[in-house]
Amino acid sequence: MAARGAQVTGIDLSEKALNVAALHLGESLLKINYQKVAAEEFAAGRPASFDVVTCMELLEHVPEPAVLIGELSRLLRPGGALFVSTINRTAQAFFGAIVAAEYVLGLLPRGTHEYARFLPPAELARAGRGAGLELRELTGLGYDPLTRSARLVPGTAINYLAYFSRALDPQ
Repeated sequence: MAARGAQVTGIDLSEKALNVAALHLGESLLKINYQKVAAEEFAAGRPASFDVVTCMELLEHVPEPAVLIGELSRLLRPGGALFVSTINRTAQAFFGAIVAAEYVLGLLPRGTHEYARFLPPAELARAGRGAGLELRELTGLGYDPLTRSARLVPGTAINYLAYFSRALDPQ
């Protein structure tokens, strides 16, 4: 997004993640404002300040995904877009994201994911509605470990991406 001219702010509570991001930023010559801050604190100080908010591969790691969706929604201006990626709670996701990624291929540290925290699209859509958002589109995300590349795919059985929007008129 920054490469296409957007003003970008990235937040995280992990000092390690922010340090890695800063290293990449130094190599890219882009301008991104990284901050170590919780989403709740960030949203409290910036209501309706962003046209686009993304939350990638985080919801399956937080205790209350619906609360986080609510905080992210608060950040959006009327007509704004929220893009979220997460993992579905299916047998395919259990085998793909836990067994294959963590134990067989070693792409992630063992114990990174808990199956019970995976989020089916219906639960995510309900959280979005509760936060005043409308689900516009769902699509699957595929990852090829051989080429280390991701792409959009038709099925949402493992990873998926959701696009929500905030109404122009909140009534």
